[in-house]
Amino acid sequence: MSIEIDILNGDASWPIAEPLFKAVYPRDVVEKLPWGHIKWANPDLRVLIAEPSGGLASHVGIYFRTITWNGHKMHVGGIGGVCTREDCRGRGYATLALEAATQTMRANEAARFALLFCEPHNFPFYQARNWHPFTGEVYAEQPEGRILFDHTAPFVFDLGRAPRQGTIDLCGLPW
Repeated sequence: MSIEIDILNGDASWPIAEPLFKAVYPRDVVEKLPWGHIKWANPDLRVLIAEPSGGLASHVGIYFRTITWNGHKMHVGGIGGVCTREDCRGRGYATLALEAATQTMRANEAARFALLFCEPHNFPFYQARNWHPFTGEVYAEQPEGRILFDHTAPFVFDLGRAPRQGTIDLCGLPW
């Protein structure tokens, strides 16, 4: 049995990913979450994992952005929209998708580090895959203006050398 891993254009592949998002993040559930009101950026690329049956099993969004860290501009890669269908969990699909995403970012030699945001119940998953908590402040844009983005916790991954503290401005919407 084999799986299929595709890395596709973010906007063009939304119709493929949308049913998975609706299943994993139903609107009535998301509206009650602390981050349910946040306006999110669209990914530049998507890692999509399909099962042999042809159904989409897992998704990871990839973002490329110039941010500032302690006032210094730098290019980073972002991870967002990590989700796996409930009946496909525990099979390593999210790990495979995350590895494909970090390898894609690593191939973009300009990205200094990777950044993602997650809820506390996911901390062990990311820490087991060499992601580290970022203990500083993160700012992001929202329709109402620049905000302290503390709705989910930031984690960083070393593509070169990732900062562990300080101030990050996403210079746009969060992912």
